[in-house]
Amino acid sequence: MIDKRLLVSAATLGIAALALTGCSASADADGTGGAANGTDAATATSAEDFGGMDALVAAAQAEGELNVIALPDTWANYGEIIDGFEKEYDITVNSDSPDVSSAEEITAAQNLKGQDTAPDVFDLGSAVTLANLDQFAPYKVSTWDDIADDHKDADGKWVYDYTGLMSVGYDADAVPAPESLDDLLGSDYKGKVAINGDPTQAGAAAAAVEWAALQEGGSADDVSTGVDYFSQLADAGNFLPTDPTPATIASGETPVVFDWSYNNLAAAADAGGRDWKTAVLPGTALGSYYNQAINVDAPHPAAARLWQEYVMGDDAQNLYLAAGAYPVRLAAMTEAGTVDQDALESVGEQPADTVQFTAEQTEAASKVLADTWATAIG
Repeated sequence: MIDKRLLVSAATLGIAALALTGCSASADADGTGGAANGTDAATATSAEDFGGMDALVAAAQAEGELNVIALPDTWANYGEIIDGFEKEYDITVNSDSPDVSSAEEITAAQNLKGQDTAPDVFDLGSAVTLANLDQFAPYKVSTWDDIADDHKDADGKWVYDYTGLMSVGYDADAVPAPESLDDLLGSDYKGKVAINGDPTQAGAAAAAVEWAALQEGGSADDVSTGVDYFSQLADAGNFLPTDPTPATIASGETPVVFDWSYNNLAAAADAGGRDWKTAVLPGTALGSYYNQAINVDAPHPAAARLWQEYVMGDDAQNLYLAAGAYPVRLAAMTEAGTVDQDALESVGEQPADTVQFTAEQTEAASKVLADTWATAIG
């Protein structure tokens, strides 16, 4: 329930420098970037460049630390994923600024370039990823072949990691269960419907508008119908311009929230005793993958690459699934018999009618939102 993702390039934002609190020493004192065979870890494009996974692990352990940013513990199970990485490799993870946006991740990397507190890795929305390709170091994980070609950059600069479905979370004690988005226009929802941030900036909020477009007769090529829907919601007095958080849900301040399914599912565990439900409504579903990438200026380049290997491995991919997020390697793990079957049965199969916006559609939607959102909401 966090405004984690911005859909505009960081170059367009006047955001102040973010200071990461993790304090680590550069691991490049011997000039090798920590690679045992003399390979510069900062230029390694696969584990083979280190001499294999054991050598990559050794190089990362020599660095001893990893800096991550914008990874809330409750977002797609990142708390458990970070714990698992630390326990598996005995590497300290410095997790800073968990609530910031994708654009702010990029800004932090640019402002902290050359410092050992800069982020090593990113978890980004697609629009920000595509606008900042020069910020990423190419690297292909050992499970690369499990990932569909349109789910990864051909050169290894980014790769999808997980997706959820856009959903409506609601306090079942405060409002009736919605059966369609049109229900939310009714008087039962007066002043009660929130989205996760500003859709001209926050990815989850933009996805709410995109989903409304799909549900209300629009398409991925034209999200103006979604803007019109939220304009109607505002005119009815039902739109609540408050950014939802676990605290606002627990207090009852935001009884209805558009957000990713894994966020709404996680909110139920910390809802202050409220009966928090998650609804992925009938009709067209919306999914949106996030992207893993390595900072080209990572202060811990070997640990950054080992992190990519870990999050693309079975353990972390199953942890995404346990949180209600569909991992990018789901099909491959199902075929190999390594998927957490209980988690898969709990989450359920993705709806057959699920739309994933292309890069071009995302950019076009961003422009529509930038041009019309403020006027539509008033």
